Amino acid sequence: MTGVDRLTREQAAAELARLAAEIARHDRLYHHDDRPEISDGDYDALGRRNHAIETRFPDLLRADSPSHRVGAAPSEAFDKVTHGRPMLSLGNAFEGDEIREFVVRVRRFLGLGDDLTVDLVAEPKIDGLSASLRYESGQFIQGATRGDGRVGEDITLNLRTLRDIPLRLSGDELPDLLEVRGEVYMAKGDFETLNAQRLADGEPPFANPRNAAAGSLRLLDSKITASRNLHFFAYAWGEVTPPPSGSHWDMLERFERWGFIINPLTRRCADVDQALAFYDELAAARAELPYDIDGVVYKVDALDWQDRLGMVARAPRWAIAHKFPAEQARTRILAIEIQVGRTGALTPVARLQPVTVGGVVVSNATLHNEDEIRRKDVRVGDTVVVQRAGDVIPQVVEVVLDKRPGGSVEYVFPRQCPVCGSTAEREDGEAVWRCTGGLLCEAQAVERLRHFVSRDAFDIEGLGEKQIEEFWRAGLIKEAADIFSLEAHRAAILESSGWRETSVNNLFQAIEARRHVSLERFIHALGIRHVGETTARLLAGFYGTWEKFLEGARAAQDREGDAYVALKEVDGIGPKMVETLVDFFTDAEAIAMVTALAEVAPPEDFEAPRGETPLADKTIVFTGSMEAMTRAEAKARAKSLGAKVAGSISKKTDYLVAGGGAGSKAAKARDLGVTTLDEAEWLAMIAGAGDGRPLDRVLPGPCPFGTAAAPTGPSW
Repeated sequence: MTGVDRLTREQAAAELARLAAEIARHDRLYHHDDRPEISDGDYDALGRRNHAIETRFPDLLRADSPSHRVGAAPSEAFDKVTHGRPMLSLGNAFEGDEIREFVVRVRRFLGLGDDLTVDLVAEPKIDGLSASLRYESGQFIQGATRGDGRVGEDITLNLRTLRDIPLRLSGDELPDLLEVRGEVYMAKGDFETLNAQRLADGEPPFANPRNAAAGSLRLLDSKITASRNLHFFAYAWGEVTPPPSGSHWDMLERFERWGFIINPLTRRCADVDQALAFYDELAAARAELPYDIDGVVYKVDALDWQDRLGMVARAPRWAIAHKFPAEQARTRILAIEIQVGRTGALTPVARLQPVTVGGVVVSNATLHNEDEIRRKDVRVGDTVVVQRAGDVIPQVVEVVLDKRPGGSVEYVFPRQCPVCGSTAEREDGEAVWRCTGGLLCEAQAVERLRHFVSRDAFDIEGLGEKQIEEFWRAGLIKEAADIFSLEAHRAAILESSGWRETSVNNLFQAIEARRHVSLERFIHALGIRHVGETTARLLAGFYGTWEKFLEGARAAQDREGDAYVALKEVDGIGPKMVETLVDFFTDAEAIAMVTALAEVAPPEDFEAPRGETPLADKTIVFTGSMEAMTRAEAKARAKSLGAKVAGSISKKTDYLVAGGGAGSKAAKARDLGVTTLDEAEWLAMIAGAGDGRPLDRVLPGPCPFGTAAAPTGPSW
């Protein structure tokens, strides 16, 4: 073998290419196939030769260089990455009956006959951190965190250090563009070794392997990440060109051929009974696995059915997480306190003697509301069973009555706000007491601001709960618009503890970067009761611009007028949502607040999810029965193409799609001159819309709808 000091430039380039391929092959044999061909010493020798050549010819460093596995120089911050397709969260289920109902919903949405089975792919739900890997022409070019599902952080350098992640794909039929999604995790043994070292170094240990993995993956120094021995299981994809076909199982097999590690326990299930049996098997084996799992994920196997099912809110209709039962522990209630939320809700919280539940120290637990306290007869001093519901939110399950101390008294729920003293009211049909102080209540005002800057709203980095409260107390922020003039108080902020020039500059940059958010984020950030992310997106899609939304919401105060009727007929907007929205824009203080905010941080117009389509910004009403798809699927498809779906005909309706048995709506459409389409005309209109693929058949059997359908309706 030619010595490094005698290599020509051309020879060095060829040798680096050979070494990259050879080391990648040995990585795969060791980490993927568990059958190494060479000793650790020989493997290290390959790495040393590669490093020596790169040191002599630094400009020849390859994108798939093994040197990336040991990390790079520390970066100053993570850049933002917008996902080409949203990285969705999953709906949760805790009982087998909920999984059976999930399959029933799939069948109902797709209109499947009894002769068609719903095959599922079941996989362990790894307790780690989601990541997205982007490959172009087989080359790994970018990696990102999930973030809020739409925008994540660029952690490419850190992900390059994971030996489970191929830097260059192998095999045939490689897509031009491939985005692979999966879970980064830390094995239990590595977690114990890391914590032992941290304790020896005088550093606090990580609470659990998930926290250790998440913390390691978000380090600015990728050399430290490289030392943490993180792993990656691939389980899904985002953007793919050309789009995938066949089944989910087929795609996982392709991942393996291309060099990714698929969890070996993943199983294809012919029906829900097989899926639930797999859940029971995994639950029994959970403690023996070398990594943490918190449940099982079921996915509809047929990709064409996945495409048609699309998503609801932030979760796909074609997948669900079956969580393991929450871990429980006993502890004592030291006090019951009332928290006041942004909508005035009074929520009782139990202050607990700290106890470890599922690897996390818990000192607070929700008691939900007055009715729950009475039903469980929870009292201060009681010994209680607590659990983390879904391994997330601590709650009191039951009271251990034989441990109740003598002289305990029944808890009396307050009838006044503990913060501002305003009267608390409980509406008919609701379990929640609410403070009537509105924005005059300090707690509500602060909670609204916290909600405003939260991840799913304006998402202002560095401006969290602690900072909001600090600035509120100092009088620097009283309403949302004040955030965007905070730089005028630079001197006052620098005088407070914990702030330095760099951190203040970073804060102001983060605020400026979020001065113009999408219309749906803006509406959600206002904190209107019953108006969550899904409803905000529906409203943004219906009105299109902030000016039209504000005009429509204020005009809807006339409950006999067209604006109110139009708002009430938006598909997915319920009566309570309409009333709270109208009430919000009846309040003079609320109007002044949102007007001031829109002046300093005007939102961007709503962007239809598919760009230019025949249905973009059109209002459509469906009536009668359909044969090629269910009404629910037709509505979802229309929304995915940028249409507004309404429940009744008006002069603003663009199209009525009339299936079999259409009645009065068809007659009203004729009277108003609204264009009426039969099912064949409807299918022709949407054929290939958004992706260039035809809709040329009817059920049953495969249906080549688009691969990125993303309907946003709240129910199915």
